[in-house]
Amino acid sequence: MDADAIAQGRRRWQERYDAARKRDADFTTLSGDPVEPVYGPRDGDTVEGFERIGWPGEFPYTRGLYATGYRGRTWTIRQFAGFGNAEQTNERYKMILEAGGGGLSVAFDMPTLMGRDSDEPQSLGEVGHCGVAIDSAADMEVLFSGIPLGDVTTSMTISGPAVPVFCMYLVAAERQGVDPAVLNGTLQTDIFKEYIAQKEWLFQPEPHLRLIGDLMEHCAQGIPAYKPLSVSGYHIREAGATAAQELAYTLADGFGYVELGLSRGLDVDTFAPGLSFFFDAHLDFFEEIAKFRAARRIWARWMRDVYGARSEKAQWLRFHTQTAGVSLTAQQPYNNVVRTAIEALSAVLGGTNSLHTNALDETLALPSERAAEIALRTQQVLMEETGVTNVADPLGGSWYVEALTDRIEADAEKVFAQIRERGRRAVPDEQYPVGPITSGILRGIEDGWFTGEIAESAFQYQTALEKNAKRVVGVNCHTGSVTGDLEILRVSHEVEREQVRALADRKAARDEAVVRRALDELLAAARGSGNMIAPMLDAVRAEATLGEICGTLRDEWGAYTEPPVF
Repeated sequence: MDADAIAQGRRRWQERYDAARKRDADFTTLSGDPVEPVYGPRDGDTVEGFERIGWPGEFPYTRGLYATGYRGRTWTIRQFAGFGNAEQTNERYKMILEAGGGGLSVAFDMPTLMGRDSDEPQSLGEVGHCGVAIDSAADMEVLFSGIPLGDVTTSMTISGPAVPVFCMYLVAAERQGVDPAVLNGTLQTDIFKEYIAQKEWLFQPEPHLRLIGDLMEHCAQGIPAYKPLSVSGYHIREAGATAAQELAYTLADGFGYVELGLSRGLDVDTFAPGLSFFFDAHLDFFEEIAKFRAARRIWARWMRDVYGARSEKAQWLRFHTQTAGVSLTAQQPYNNVVRTAIEALSAVLGGTNSLHTNALDETLALPSERAAEIALRTQQVLMEETGVTNVADPLGGSWYVEALTDRIEADAEKVFAQIRERGRRAVPDEQYPVGPITSGILRGIEDGWFTGEIAESAFQYQTALEKNAKRVVGVNCHTGSVTGDLEILRVSHEVEREQVRALADRKAARDEAVVRRALDELLAAARGSGNMIAPMLDAVRAEATLGEICGTLRDEWGAYTEPPVF
């Protein structure tokens, strides 16, 4: 790019920056020296390929979505929490908010994630152990008791039964007297990553996609600030994918949901801003920063050039980040504080919009209150003490970072080409008319392509560890330690017994005839072609349980069984 074009870009950035609201903060170094809000080429410089880097707040958004960077608004501190019953988790949420957390993120237990009630035989021994147990709207009410849902942003990490759980959230808001139209937050809902990596599905892919499409329509019409889909790369990375695979598979999944929205006749400039992303922040510091920067650039270009998005917000990739759970070690667990801080810093330097930091004891159990506080304070130290919020994209222009960003982008584009080709081959034989990326993803799920690629990457990394080519402190090097055992959080089995008793009491108190009618109407909607959100909300208002709703749909649509791959 020549000097005149660079100068014009700087002027455009300056106009945006001057017009934007800034935080009332001290934007100087620790020594008191002022710093500029952004840095770039010097006046008169010519920089080849600078259009791929650009200025913050300008297409292709490599350097961030906002001209101000974090000078306008810092990232949201969103700590992921949930254990035991709704009352116990509610107490933890209030602690997080009182300690300075800016948003809530709900972790659900395994029965809830699988769409089952706490009293089902398959739930025995799992209730409340890896998250909070939610059986009905009554539980959701307790979960957010004393927390005005119109005033906080709430993220819910659940995909298979995401739609009925979200309906419970809407009913809980109604019972608080909150207009659902003002709700803000994110629902994961990403079923593609379940088939690819996490394996928590309920039905065949097609009915899941139908429910997701219904939810997208419902939110676009009446809950404009809420993001009904958080496309998740986190679980793909935790399963063993490389950084480039995480990026490519996640963005491809996002493109699939864009094709789903378009197939419903939705306007891309209206529904695309309701898509957000969820990435892993791993330990290769610069590679992670490059991954986040490449993600914004790829998404903006595809949204504009492939899917026809014209508004800026429809081209923006907004993302939440969680530090890498798979990087935590049971050996020398206090090292996990250091790992988490480094990973969190990479997310911040990559421009994350919200962040969860893992606790040092999460490799052993759910976080204790002490460990959760340390995780929260890690973010607050980064935000308040390090100066990283003073400059937008402070590593932009680094030869190393830009080279890594270009490399990850190129690797991702190769994967997109493979997926599109698989989709084109699938269309003549399969009934996947949504779009080539969607068809390619479904074919890759069916034939185990994604699973095989991730397994190969995981095997290569494990082999490198065993040969000491890759090192993990406390595991295969520097293993001597004076660290004693940690006191960890243990969820009593009494929680399960109490949850089952409470569920029985609720079932006994409700009007069974009303519940049965509501479930019958839901079944009729499932057999038809209309939007299913309204009848599902009616079932939730009648106190139908999650297991009853999902069971009704599972009986109609059938359960999904992963095909064996050898």
